[in-house]
Amino acid sequence: MALKRRQRISPGFSMSSMTDLIFLLLIFFMITSTMVSPNAIKVLLPQGSQQTSAKPMARIIIDRNLNYYGAFGNEDEMPLFIDEVTGFLQDCAAREPEMYVALYADESVPYREIVRILNIANENHFKMVLATRRPDKK
Repeated sequence: MALKRRQRISPGFSMSSMTDLIFLLLIFFMITSTMVSPNAIKVLLPQGSQQTSAKPMARIIIDRNLNYYGAFGNEDEMPLFIDEVTGFLQDCAAREPEMYVALYADESVPYREIVRILNIANENHFKMVLATRRPDKK
């Protein structure tokens, strides 16, 4: 009885499927990371040398025309009146009790407007972070 020997199985490992998988994961993370829009409203922030590691959940934005905007998480900014800021922040605190509030104020905004927001945060015991831009590298 003559048995024919089948083809020999190669002990090598093919990396082609692994590189395809890594490439697809890279594309997935690149696409999902571009979906996050940090600030749609252009505000020229003052410079600051210290950076915080706190991740703010709520944002209050004051532009150079003293227009107020608010946003929670990755939501889009919505226009607010100054008397609506307290209610907006309380709604955000109800959704996330341990939230930080980031204040983005244009550098031309009068200091009294910034203090108004800081007072609202202080009265309601919110943790507040002032957003700044990094200093220019020389």
